[in-house]
Amino acid sequence: MRWSKYSIMLIGGLMMSGLSGCQTNDTTGVSGENSVVTESTETVDSQEEENSEKESYSNSSDGEHAIEVDGEEQSYSNIEVTKTGDSEGDEADFYGENAAVFATNGATMTISDATVNSDGTHANGVFSYGDGTTVNISNSTIETTGNCSGGIMTTGGGTMNAENLTIHTTGNSSAAIRSDRGGGTVTVNGGTYTTDGMGSPVVYSTADITVSDSEMISTSSQGVVVEGKNSVTLNNCNLTADNNTQNSDKSDYYQAVMIYQSMSGDAASGTSSFTMTDGTLTNKNGDIFFVNNTACDINLTNASIVNEDAEGLFLRAEAAGWGNEGSNGGKVNLTASNQTIEGDIIVDDVSALNLYLTDGSSWTGTINESGQTGDVYVEILGGSTWTLTADAYVSSLTCDADSIVLNGHKLYVDGKEYEEGTESSGTAFEIVSESDVSGMTDGEMPEKPDGNVTGGDMGNPPEKPDGDNSQIKDGEAPPDKPDGNGQDMGTPPKKPSADNTPEKSDSDNYGENN
Repeated sequence: MRWSKYSIMLIGGLMMSGLSGCQTNDTTGVSGENSVVTESTETVDSQEEENSEKESYSNSSDGEHAIEVDGEEQSYSNIEVTKTGDSEGDEADFYGENAAVFATNGATMTISDATVNSDGTHANGVFSYGDGTTVNISNSTIETTGNCSGGIMTTGGGTMNAENLTIHTTGNSSAAIRSDRGGGTVTVNGGTYTTDGMGSPVVYSTADITVSDSEMISTSSQGVVVEGKNSVTLNNCNLTADNNTQNSDKSDYYQAVMIYQSMSGDAASGTSSFTMTDGTLTNKNGDIFFVNNTACDINLTNASIVNEDAEGLFLRAEAAGWGNEGSNGGKVNLTASNQTIEGDIIVDDVSALNLYLTDGSSWTGTINESGQTGDVYVEILGGSTWTLTADAYVSSLTCDADSIVLNGHKLYVDGKEYEEGTESSGTAFEIVSESDVSGMTDGEMPEKPDGNVTGGDMGNPPEKPDGDNSQIKDGEAPPDKPDGNGQDMGTPPKKPSADNTPEKSDSDNYGENN
């Protein structure tokens, strides 16, 4: 709708209703809980004044939306959205209840030049739910202050396309770019994305998420968390992460990027993926990468990666509190192309690593300085080099004669000392996602203590019923997620302990901030 036409309608005293079922009762446009407010100037003598008008949508009722588009195509421009009121659990996180702006049932929503503010628990900013649903949002600002309130949120196979957004979240478990059960596709270009809460990474992925040419800052949590068979791709982004608060007792480590499987049912088991091309990654505290209870591919190309923590590692592939003891390590394919790496690597006895240095890459550091534990294969080709900073232990090695600089240290390959200046030929390990030791395979759901599964095929939200859809029974609490989502205060309660009970990670309780 063109604003000039809307102003003329106002002058003529005509009434109109909002695009989400909101109705106006007078020229201020206020109609109770769900309201549309038109801020008009004193005069409409000029086209410029008419075009500067802003339409406002607000809602203060628990569980409701300020704007909802259901199965239709709607466009909004130059609007202000305000949402208060609370919700809880799966209704909000899986299905979009209480989001300020909500699209569902195959809707296509286009938003530009919007300001969206939410102040409530489980009050996400802009939410795309379900297969066939698409939200296109550009040149807009989103701010959320409550716990469990992401900036842009995608679940159930929805699509989110965002361009030049400014998103700021301050609550716990409130990723700026967020997904949950069922995932979807998220594409972000440009903009600035900042999180301040515990368990609130800039990106929490149970989807396929690509971010390009963006500024990304987390002041309390990881910068990026990938859960299960999902991906994050960063193209020419500047990411700064300061993970300085613990959201879960499942791990003692801090990191910029965490890749794991919580076994909460929010993400299918399989190979995770993190790709970074160009741009910068600055870590303030702890390790750069931490991989546990999953298999993953990490691909780095020409990115500037700096760890400001002198005690932090470049990569830790190691078991933590998620998964089953003895099979919950990190299995990693790390490929570096035209990439500089500085920092040490640890691979524990239930983990594995294939490290590929290609296209003139260089690595300065050591691996498993204290002795061989997990399976480690290192391949150094294409003019790449490895300069040791301490003794190192690997299982298998492929390199050219001039690939390795011992720098006064010793390198042991399968227990035998490597001689500097010699070629070597080895074999990589198979990196696969193991099924749960109980025999659960991809797509199967672990059982809750009462014998019921946690809610549909792993990673896929069940169809939303008309009534209550809480997947946690009375008296039960959601399992820990690394992102801290799951409780109003951001500290997720634990499920009763029982065999084969999954622990939840970020989407709500996660992993965002282990």
